Amino acid sequence: MGEPPWSCTTKTHFLRISCLLSLLDLEYLCEGVEGRSSNPVAVLFDALLLPDGDFGVDCASPLIWRHEPERATPHLVLGKGPPGGAWHAMEGSMLTLSLANWMELPGLKLKDWMRDKRRNLRNDRATPAEIASYYQHYVSKMGLEKSFACGTTVTSVSRVSLESGRSVWKIQGLQRRASSGEGNEVIEVPFSVYAENVVLATGTHDIPARLGVDGENLPFVCHSFWELEAAISSGRLDRASEPVLVVGAGLTAADAVLAAHHLNTPVYHAFRRPVSDPALIFNQLPKLLYPEYHKVHQMMSQQQHKVGEKVVNLSNQPLSSPVDGTSPYTRYPGYLSFPKHHVAAFKPDGKCVLEDERGLQTVLQVSMALVLIGAHPNLSFLPEHGRPLSLDSKEPISCRRNPLDVDPYTYECVKEPGMYAMGPLVGENFVRFLKGGALAIVCDIVQKQRKKRQEKCTTSSLNIQLSNCTLEA
Repeated sequence: MGEPPWSCTTKTHFLRISCLLSLLDLEYLCEGVEGRSSNPVAVLFDALLLPDGDFGVDCASPLIWRHEPERATPHLVLGKGPPGGAWHAMEGSMLTLSLANWMELPGLKLKDWMRDKRRNLRNDRATPAEIASYYQHYVSKMGLEKSFACGTTVTSVSRVSLESGRSVWKIQGLQRRASSGEGNEVIEVPFSVYAENVVLATGTHDIPARLGVDGENLPFVCHSFWELEAAISSGRLDRASEPVLVVGAGLTAADAVLAAHHLNTPVYHAFRRPVSDPALIFNQLPKLLYPEYHKVHQMMSQQQHKVGEKVVNLSNQPLSSPVDGTSPYTRYPGYLSFPKHHVAAFKPDGKCVLEDERGLQTVLQVSMALVLIGAHPNLSFLPEHGRPLSLDSKEPISCRRNPLDVDPYTYECVKEPGMYAMGPLVGENFVRFLKGGALAIVCDIVQKQRKKRQEKCTTSSLNIQLSNCTLEA
């Protein structure tokens, strides 16, 4: 990471700053800013990029972007897949939670790019497939391909000391390459890179969260939306199947409910919170912008299992039942929610035992159980999976409950100088706020470099520092 090859100035009188000034005075500029992020730099940069963005208004940004390649500092991005990361793995036909302009990156308007592709936004939102393609194109458009090493898996990040006594990071891993032999066989080649600074930007979707109950490893219990898609695509799941159990009350769980309901497969839906809980994501989304999630929230609310009543056998319920008022379960046929319930156990015969807050148990017969209760990042390349870097080193790293402990103005890890983190690892799930994190990191690194030059403490150039590194076996 280093000084960005972009400079920006504002057209407004109240905040006429240059990128040079912002690099020096981020903390000062952040004073008094408020927004939907707890990270002040993210709020500041978001306010400049998306004025009044929270109101759904597409106001012009006061920033003007100018490409200055002479200010660029070489950097290297290591990733398993192509640019765009997890967006390539998401179900391509669904719509993003964020408005389309919240997803764009500086210097390339998403709407302009989609217009060139002859695509239209639906309800001001894009599909994950479109976002993935946009990010991949962004790297090419900005001439950043040489800075991306795709097909790489990092296995170790550790501090090492050089003969000069200088401490740097050593990053080791494997890179997938086509072999030189016949058959285009793909092989994994070891590599190592040395760098003064490392930025962790892995996201938190690598390891699905688990319930920790008996039977969770049984074949019919799954922990990702993609396993539901695979079951639908292969024909293992259809309208004649036993009901699917969806566990969780987040957006991924809602997507699973919608997918199964669209297939006319019966759905049992269990979650710990009451439907009216303000913390539920559905209670925070505008109905007009997110009609599909509002529908799921309606289903959760209006078609609940009543404590003490016999559980409706959804397999025997007509999926096209009219709303005739003779049954409380005809408004959304083939669906039944279990608020304030948790899973007590899964049984080998396809049964799931639910338990409510009073300890009363309900046994359901299901064809498939989808446990969609969040995920954890994979930081296995760090000592103790990175736990010492978090707010509570005794607990697993979690975007909501236990993010990495970083300085709010630099995003540098409090417990590990020279290591930075951004995105979900520091509690930021929205792309619109990730950009402020990147700005804070680059600003801090540039300030450090300037300070070294001013103090004339730099040693002879290292042929292994990040600005000169290449992936080598």
